[in-house]
Amino acid sequence: MAVSAYDELPKNAANFVALSPLRYLERAAHIYPHQAAIIHGTRQITWREKYTRCRQFAHQLNQLGIGKNDTVSVLLPNIPAMIEAHFAVPMAGAVLNTLNTRLDAKTLAFMLDHAESKVLLVDSEFSTLAQEALALVKHQVLVIDVHDAEYDGAVKDIGFIEYETWLAQGDADFEWHLPNDEWDAISLNYTSGTTGNPKGVVYHHRGAYINAASNIIASGMIPRAKYLWTLPLFHCNGWCFAWTMAANGGTNICLRKVDTEQVFQLIAQHKVDYFCGAPIVLSMLINTPKDKQIAFNHRVEVMVAGAAPPAAIIEGMRNIGINVTHVYGLTETYGPSALCASQAGWSELSIQEQAQLHSRQGVPYPLQDGMKVIDPETMEPVPHDGHTMGEIMFRGNIVMKGYLKNPKATEEAFAGGWFHTGDLAVCQPDGYAKIMDRSKDLIISGGENISSLEIEEVLYQHPAVLTAAVVAKPDPYWQEVPCAFIEVKTGHELSAEQLIEHCKQYLARYKLPKDIVMTEIPKTSTGKLQKFILREWAKQRAEQQTG
Repeated sequence: MAVSAYDELPKNAANFVALSPLRYLERAAHIYPHQAAIIHGTRQITWREKYTRCRQFAHQLNQLGIGKNDTVSVLLPNIPAMIEAHFAVPMAGAVLNTLNTRLDAKTLAFMLDHAESKVLLVDSEFSTLAQEALALVKHQVLVIDVHDAEYDGAVKDIGFIEYETWLAQGDADFEWHLPNDEWDAISLNYTSGTTGNPKGVVYHHRGAYINAASNIIASGMIPRAKYLWTLPLFHCNGWCFAWTMAANGGTNICLRKVDTEQVFQLIAQHKVDYFCGAPIVLSMLINTPKDKQIAFNHRVEVMVAGAAPPAAIIEGMRNIGINVTHVYGLTETYGPSALCASQAGWSELSIQEQAQLHSRQGVPYPLQDGMKVIDPETMEPVPHDGHTMGEIMFRGNIVMKGYLKNPKATEEAFAGGWFHTGDLAVCQPDGYAKIMDRSKDLIISGGENISSLEIEEVLYQHPAVLTAAVVAKPDPYWQEVPCAFIEVKTGHELSAEQLIEHCKQYLARYKLPKDIVMTEIPKTSTGKLQKFILREWAKQRAEQQTG
């Protein structure tokens, strides 16, 4: 077959460059040098200063011997050092691992070991937790203390140097380089453990670059936007918004923790345009005392993910001047990879009708190649009838590179050329997907994924427990909480309080069952637990307790 003249045109340095979000930072520093890139309390860092600080940071990592594919972990809240790490670590050629500050020491130690982390940045608030975790780690980790002026607690240094002192010694003109291959790893994010240890999800430069831009398109983000960090940056790299804001040339407003009064104040003070979070954040804002709420005279948009926002939340947010967009995704898809795209005419419907439409997982993100509800047996899309169940699957550039050191799980996740989410759904007549159940029985509580299987394993360790089953129970505050159904062994006595004390030894606080029911658990003829019945029981208990 003859070679086409089109195919003879060469790929070269002039027409092809590896995609990396690092270019967003360099561009912002060049175009908006004097604009605030980061605001934290009274402190402001311009884009030029941020670029300089990140180059110093990257240089200092190289001085420590950190290079390509080395892992640098951070245990930080949403502060400037956390945002800077998203650029400086990959500028050094390394891989950024943001650790969930809500986890227990044992789980953190597993992650540090599994990732073979060489360096760990620790905020003063988490020094004791980090010290406990490091005591369990099997290799040496260099620790850098991060002192934040907005932290008012006790400072306990466990590292060899403080971040700002260390940073100041770096080369402001450090020559960093884009990756030779955009497929190179940029970050490592751990999933919540299900039947075993958490899995390490690896992102590449190409995916981070593309989803950062996709966020701008999906949210309709205006140029040089103000973004408030209510979403933890340890969640999927803040859904890639750390890189989005550099692409946008906007301003990051930092927030150590969600304090609703402070959120209102910061939105008003800085004219915040966007923020993201779980439904619980929205619920907290709505339920802030009226005298503490501040009215806005500008447009404010929020992206919410996790459990679908109920009508009361959508209506409540509208009443305080904030518009809600529901997005959907997983750690494996760089955070949001689908959204419930609003259609013309929806705003004219009743709030209840709008809530029904906006509660769906929707359609693919602008730069995601595909999202479909597929029969996992035949790998064929299900009909758009709103009844036939299938599994939500993704494919495209906004899908992880794979699971670190876990080829079997990677192969299973990508079977048939699609990423299998494990979320069971239907496809409605308008083509929008709606989740009906979670095949892995994950409980989404306050934006955190909790595995029912992990809790069950702990419950079974108690000598008086015969059978244990954990399901999601609706909750007006957290959206969902773990509810445990327990069968006690004959001849044993067991109280809910005793079981909670047992769980506290093994589980992080947010994973503890919030309701424990001693009862006979319904089973099939083969002995399989009928969790669909238990979910209905949990729903009835929630209605009785709130009604």
